[in-house]
Amino acid sequence: MPDQFHARPLQSATLARVKPSPTLAITQKASELAAQGRKIISLSAGEPDFDTPDSIKAAAIAAIQGGKTKYTAVDGIAELKQAIAAKFARENALPYGPAQINVSPGGKAVIYNALMASVDPGDEIVIPTPYWVSYPDMAIMVGGTPVFAATSVETGYKLTPAALDAAMSSKTRWLILNSPGNPSGAAYEAEELAALADVLRSYPHALILVDDMYEHLLFDGRAFATLAAVAPDLYPRILTMNGVSKSYSMTGWRIGYAGGPPELIRAMAKVMSQTTSNPSSISQWAAVAALSGPQDFIAERCAVFQRRRDLVVAGLNAAAGIDCPVPQGAFYVYPSLAGVIGKRTPDGREIQTDQDFCEALLEAEDIAVVHGEAFGLSPAFRLSYATSTELLTEACARIQRFCASLR
Repeated sequence: MPDQFHARPLQSATLARVKPSPTLAITQKASELAAQGRKIISLSAGEPDFDTPDSIKAAAIAAIQGGKTKYTAVDGIAELKQAIAAKFARENALPYGPAQINVSPGGKAVIYNALMASVDPGDEIVIPTPYWVSYPDMAIMVGGTPVFAATSVETGYKLTPAALDAAMSSKTRWLILNSPGNPSGAAYEAEELAALADVLRSYPHALILVDDMYEHLLFDGRAFATLAAVAPDLYPRILTMNGVSKSYSMTGWRIGYAGGPPELIRAMAKVMSQTTSNPSSISQWAAVAALSGPQDFIAERCAVFQRRRDLVVAGLNAAAGIDCPVPQGAFYVYPSLAGVIGKRTPDGREIQTDQDFCEALLEAEDIAVVHGEAFGLSPAFRLSYATSTELLTEACARIQRFCASLR
């Protein structure tokens, strides 16, 4: 057979610019090593270790037994949209009606659908660093151009008005703002959001995607704030995104949702009509139960995460060369590795980058974390403390031992 078929790469030029998810890659690598018999402590996945509450499972079982297993409206059943609207009103003082609500198969799909529905070639998407790994690559996949707005340890990994203004332009189509943030755990106060809103008023053409996925994982008594409530005049151009994966331990159920401008919501449904179609009908009914049912377990689990945070921050700050800020929410820490760059492992390998550190740590101590370069801010690494106290205590001890071995 002629080789003409293979003259052009099977992968598109656009996809060639996209990186596979580093967090999923590290998690897969850890699983492979564990299958070989190594006692890997994997702290790479952004997934609560708690189980989905029984009341939510029961609702899913009832949906199956009740025959609610058919196609649904492409962007969510009416009952779930009503439950989402009630949640927005109850918890965020945001008035969204059913025509303003999208339900997608996961939070990641909400973001992709929104970008796919609204981005043209040449449009810029402003993304603060460090960022969740998928934001830039999704921007590239839909033909947009990621523009990075730098934060730092000194600013608490939060975007300042000056940094935001420097990143915005006449080409800006979207700003993506995540709070509490992945990977840093940084959470914006209402006053900080108000200061960013002052900048955004100078760019009336720009849309704002507010990723509130970790809304209920806030520590030290902090109150949650979201931009559309803080700056109501910006409400018409904000997409407020959330989901059930983190707060309700429903990562595998794949339900994300958002409230936003009706025109954008209709466009997102159009994207879904030609790609995924509707989210799982069973998962949608489970999400109705999640949002409408008992909520007390959320605070209880958040308290557990706060205790784990405190353990991990103390443990990492006891490791030579690591500087770990105290996150305000989510279930990640994002410590600086500036103090270990340039050192060598006992076998003579030089730690030149944060990826070098993470690879050497995995080889020497069977600890899997994600290097900071994947999140756009180095040298650092992300550690997820969504696992048991026992494993976190052991992991910190191994990291301390590894750092002590560096020369």
